[in-house]
Amino acid sequence: MTQDGLVYVEHDRLRNLFKSKMMAAGMPEEQAAKVADLMIFADSRGIHSHGSVRMQYYAERAARGGFNLSPQFQVEQTGPSTATFFGDNAAGHLVAYKAMDKAIDMAKETGLGVVGIKEMAHSGAIGYFALQAAQQGMVALTVCQSDPMVVPFGGTQPYFGTNPIAFAAPRANGEPILFDMATTVQAWGKILDARSKNKEIPDTWAVDHTGEPTTNPHDVGALLPVAGPKGYGLMMMVDILAGSLLGLPFGKHVSSMYQDLSEYRRLGQFHFVINPSYFGDQETFLEQVAQMVDELHDIPPAQGFDQVYYPGEIQEDVKKKYQDTGIPVAASIYDYLVSDQVY
Repeated sequence: MTQDGLVYVEHDRLRNLFKSKMMAAGMPEEQAAKVADLMIFADSRGIHSHGSVRMQYYAERAARGGFNLSPQFQVEQTGPSTATFFGDNAAGHLVAYKAMDKAIDMAKETGLGVVGIKEMAHSGAIGYFALQAAQQGMVALTVCQSDPMVVPFGGTQPYFGTNPIAFAAPRANGEPILFDMATTVQAWGKILDARSKNKEIPDTWAVDHTGEPTTNPHDVGALLPVAGPKGYGLMMMVDILAGSLLGLPFGKHVSSMYQDLSEYRRLGQFHFVINPSYFGDQETFLEQVAQMVDELHDIPPAQGFDQVYYPGEIQEDVKKKYQDTGIPVAASIYDYLVSDQVY
């Protein structure tokens, strides 16, 4: 179905289109399947900044050699609950997934699992990996660095990246809590999404190349940190954990996502997983989180709101809606997906 410049595509068909496009670009099936999983995860929840709008970029990077398509992964167990995962500059979607599996295994065994990922490519919406742990009864925090595209609070030139943070926790009789945020007012993918749909953006999202606020997504020179100095502090924290702590490039030294698609990016990511049973009664914990959600739902909504939602609940509602309507994709992107064009 096509409406308002959007094509609504059935869930599994869209995943197959993503996977096929990556394989056409030369990516092996296992890697292509995980890239497709992450993109569907985002698009199916209305997080279109990390869905189909990224497809052509990923395909071009794969075709030009910017992903290592024959990686040799290495895991170094540095302690009972700690490890480093060498991603060998493969697609970050698969690297981060495998590294989270390692963190979950350690948390099951010792109560904690902390994995630093060295040298990977972009990994998509990192809430996927936090949710990966929560679906196995774990509490998880994952952070990832990105290239400089954000002006620091009080500055006029980019230094840090959007440096996202994701947190997930399981609960009794319901979907896990999932909080996933960029440390900017909006992620760069939101700018790409606005460009693909020819829509203006709020003047609080970004600045142009002179440092002045802009509503034109095509004029964006840098993004703004969320909540001013607070977002600025958070993005520094993420960069230290996912960059400097792992001996990787940091801040303005992180390689560009778009400048040279034939070069490896050497990004870092950090997974922290907690086994609730090591800190209290597992069932009590799950029931308390569920009670928290119920009590939040019972709070009378403010004017202009339908209800109080828990983090991730709106995305779950969108997912249910799209199961009936299909996932909306910009018509221009859909035309690319069904074409023989690689990038």
